[in-house]
Amino acid sequence: MIDPVALAQKLIRRPSVTPADAGALDVLETALTPMGFVCHRLRFEEDGTPPVDNLYARLGTTAPNFCFAGHTDVVPPGDPKSWHSDPFAADIRDGMLYGRGAADMKSAIAAFVAAVQRLLADGVPKGSISLLITGDEEGPAINGTPKLLQWLAARGETLDHCVVGEPTSAARTGDTLKIGRRGSINFRVTVTGLQGHVGYPQRAKKPIPVLARLTARLSAHDFADGNAHFDPSTLSFTSVDVGNGATNVIPGQAQGAFNIRFNDAHTPAGLIAWVDQMAGEVARDTGCRITAEAAVSGVSFLTAPGRFTTLMSGAVAGVTGRAPQFSTSGGTSDARFIKDVCPVVELGLAGTTMHKTDECVAVADIAILTDIYAALLKAYFAQ
Repeated sequence: MIDPVALAQKLIRRPSVTPADAGALDVLETALTPMGFVCHRLRFEEDGTPPVDNLYARLGTTAPNFCFAGHTDVVPPGDPKSWHSDPFAADIRDGMLYGRGAADMKSAIAAFVAAVQRLLADGVPKGSISLLITGDEEGPAINGTPKLLQWLAARGETLDHCVVGEPTSAARTGDTLKIGRRGSINFRVTVTGLQGHVGYPQRAKKPIPVLARLTARLSAHDFADGNAHFDPSTLSFTSVDVGNGATNVIPGQAQGAFNIRFNDAHTPAGLIAWVDQMAGEVARDTGCRITAEAAVSGVSFLTAPGRFTTLMSGAVAGVTGRAPQFSTSGGTSDARFIKDVCPVVELGLAGTTMHKTDECVAVADIAILTDIYAALLKAYFAQ
């Protein structure tokens, strides 16, 4: 039988920093093929973005098709000297598995595989099980899951339900199910004034105070739009840039960047129009020109509580003794793409150390997550 901890170690030891695969998908394919999975290795690329290796593996040909989705790419470890052990050594110390990707999310992928094998020990299910694994989740997210889903659609393959193994738990494995996510838009505003000498400010048009005014106005806005499933939308500035190294020059331009995380009370078009309106009002009041560029990285979505979420909750409670909390908080994930083709829920390990130095998870929690996935598969195909 596959040991999920040992498989997680093999995956972590492949330094698959986005967009490099470094052999991580080879490890996964080697584990899946003897179980009867038909594996498709798919490499996608697009002008201006690096090529990405992906994997779609399917066991069975009939419906329903239950999909586990995730990613083998990881964020850079930073300075290896700041770690207590090599970030790609996958050491186990005091019951904890350390390494980049231990939490986000190679251990969950290992739990996927071990749970499927456990189900197959009782016989092949009436239906299909698939794994949709990308190497582009931590990157631009262009040559990964979106293109995999397009490839599936072109083949006429469908997914009926999906579980993404992101580290969604808060403190204990299984304490939180992500049944949706807020949308995200990144904005960059540019205020253009008139450069001048600080000794003659009346001859200049100062963009910095104008940017400060717009920043304060946007930051003070209270969306007050929370509901039963979503927290209120938020707006956070992430950067203010002038690029002026001179002490005697009033710059001619200033830029700011901010992000809006929004719930299902908003659309990207509506929020972009609102920002344009705020910028236009400040521009008219000050005489400076203000432009705003927007990049939508995801829209809000909700997998409404129902039969699938009840099944998920029951599987967790059966293993841990506690029903999970439903949540839509946090950042974005590839679930934002999968929700367009089937109901999707996210369930994984605790995310307290993801993207941090000494990223780690408890070995015992990997076993618990494997038990949850196995219980879910059993209950899903029983129904």
